[in-house]
Order: sequence, then structure tokens, then C-alpha cells
Amino acid sequence: MKNRFIPGMMAAVMCISLAGCSKNDSEVAETTAAMLSEQVSDSAETAPEEPFVLENGITDAMYKRALISEGNRSRLVKAMQNAQNSGKITVGVIGGSITQGSLASNQANCYAELFHSWWTEKFPDCEVDFVNAGIGGTNSYLGVHRVDEQLLSAEPDVVIVEFSVNDTDKVMNKYSYDSLVRKILNSEGAPAVMLLFTASTDGNNLQEVHKEIGSFYNLPMISYREAFYPEIEAGNIESKDISPDGLHPNDDGHRLIGQLLTRYLDSVYDDIANIDTNDISVPDKPYTADYYAEAVMLGASEVSPIEISGFELGSNSVYPQLFPDNFVTAGEGYLKFESECKCLGFFYLKQTNGKGGKYDVYVDGERKGTLEADFSGGWGNYGDTKQIIISKEKEKHTVEIKLAEGSANTELTILGIMQS
Repeated sequence: MKNRFIPGMMAAVMCISLAGCSKNDSEVAETTAAMLSEQVSDSAETAPEEPFVLENGITDAMYKRALISEGNRSRLVKAMQNAQNSGKITVGVIGGSITQGSLASNQANCYAELFHSWWTEKFPDCEVDFVNAGIGGTNSYLGVHRVDEQLLSAEPDVVIVEFSVNDTDKVMNKYSYDSLVRKILNSEGAPAVMLLFTASTDGNNLQEVHKEIGSFYNLPMISYREAFYPEIEAGNIESKDISPDGLHPNDDGHRLIGQLLTRYLDSVYDDIANIDTNDISVPDKPYTADYYAEAVMLGASEVSPIEISGFELGSNSVYPQLFPDNFVTAGEGYLKFESECKCLGFFYLKQTNGKGGKYDVYVDGERKGTLEADFSGGWGNYGDTKQIIISKEKEKHTVEIKLAEGSANTELTILGIMQS
């Protein structure tokens, strides 16, 4: 049995809050406040039907609320049959800090490992490889650009996708989540995909947007919010009992998420003889425009600058194993390169040392956005994303990054260039 844990900065993960979620470009951004208010109201209307005792775990009513859809179970059955017959499968998860295991007392207690353990215990004669591609503070926009290297390269048989807390933009993240889910479904081995909708303890997440995509692809969907928010509203449990910071689950919270997932898996396993495994198709057309179908993450060594000054090839201390190939400048950096793409964005370091600069990004001579690296007084250094252009047509562009006028600070680390 082999585990592949995608490491990030655990100190940052422990402190990740909604402020750590990516702030997306204003061109496609729409406020989610009204939608989130509606979601919370809808959840509150569903009163608990039976007493909940934390030590006893989830109730039937909680599971019923949480199971948004059992979806098409064909791919899951095929994965279970492979586990029975082939002697080796790979299961994986991708998401943010909750998936990475933040606030679990140790990795064995996080929901992702509990999901992994279900497979090892149900199929003791099978070698179950496991990939945890959770990175704190990251959303599905970054996820769709890193999924090939950090998850799909392992050719998983089953994947859980969890970005409903870190996704905050109901327009842009609808695009990125759709492309991410579609990319996984169409990858080598046709893996089963399960959607997990985590939430802060006040009920906020992007579940309603993600649910549209899950319904389109007829996927299993399980909502942590629907299970637990009504219990908190009814006074059956205090939010601190399952999440000390109102966002990340503690051991009990992770255990309860694990119970929701494994109860669903048990239901599929128990009905395996009656489930048709022939229909594993994916709709010919995507739910959205599939802007990020060819999304990749480029490191500094994969870019050939036309002009460069101040920037050097280097690495960072936050994600040294994940994103070691960076453009780094301590002085006034300038970078110019060409990119043939539909969409272009940057993954860059937000830093607390008071030296993070403000850099403008120009595309074909027109300023399209700004990378603001300063995070003075924040909870810690972390990687943020910024989408610069989005289009349905691939074009060749000249891209320039230069210090913004009036920026007294000059440091910038570009962790990766997101291109599709």
C-alpha cells in the first residue's frame, strides 16, 4: 500500500480562512453574498428529524439530507470490481485545506485518509495506492491547472473533488470546476468521480453552483453542509464541537465527513450485483464553455523570455516540492514572454514580510491586471491566483510583467503560469 501526499505549508493550512481563498478577476467576478444567504436559509428550513449525539456519529436523517444525489454508480462499481479482481487500484482526492487535513490531529484522522481506509479494509487483498492532492487556500481554478501532474499522472480509479469552500466566484469557478470535473472524467482509466461539498459552520459555500455541474454529469454528490448546518441551527451541536475555527473540521468533523462518504460507498458495495456498469460515458459537450480543457501549469524553466531583468529562476519556501520552479525578484523585476493560449493566469506568492510588490500585467500592450504580493499582517505566506485573460479562441499574445507605478515594495515570486 503506497500513499502519495501532496505536501503544502501546514502552518498556512492550519490558518487558512475564507481570506485564503483565491480572489478572482473583476472581469468575471460576481458577488456571492445573496446566493450564500439563500443557501443558508434553505438549509435552515430542514429541521433535524431525530436527536444527534456527536459521539454516536451521523444519523439516518443527516445522511439522507447529505446525499444530494447518488448519481451514476457505474464507474464506482467498476473500481470496486477492479479492487476485487486486479489486486491493485489507486484512489485520490483533490481540494483545499480540508482535504489536505487541516486541524485533524494527525493525517490518519482526516476525512481523506478515512476514505482511503474504506478501500483498504473492504478489499484487504488489494494494493490501494492513495494520492492526496489537497493544498490549503487553493480553488478549482488552480486545481484544473495542476490536476494532471499532481493527481491524474497516478491514473486514479476513484477521485473525490472538494472545492466548495475555496471556490467563491459563481461565474469563474463554475467554469473552472466544470473543466476540472470533465478533465478527470475523461482521463486515462475513466475514474469514478464523487463530489464533496464542505462548508464553513455558518453554512457558506459554493454548493449550488457545483451541484449544477454534478447534476449535468450525473455524479454522486454528498454535502457536509446539509448534514450538519441544520443540527447547529437547531442547537443540537455547537459549531466549535466540529470546527474550532468555524471552517476546518477537527477530528470529529473529519470523522463525520468520513462516515457520510463511507456510508455511500457501503450502499454501492451492497448493491453491486444490481448496478449496470455499461454506462460510463461523458456528455459530448461540456456544461460550460470548457475554457480550461487544456489547462497546464508552467514553471519558470518552461518559459522562454523575450526580455528579462531583475527576475531570476529560483524556488520558494512555501511549496518547495510542489512548485519549485519560480521567477523570483527582490528588486525591480521585468519579464516579457509570448503565450499562445485562450486563457492566462498567474499563481504567485502573497508574503507577510512587508516587501511584497505590486506588479502590473500587460497583454499586447494593454494592462489587464495586477499581482499584489503584499500581505503584511496576514496569517502567513500563501499562493494566490489571478486570471488575466479568458477567451474561447486561442491567440498568440505578448505578455509583460512590470512594477506598478508608485509601488514602493519590489519583491515578487511567480510560482507558476497558468495557461490553457
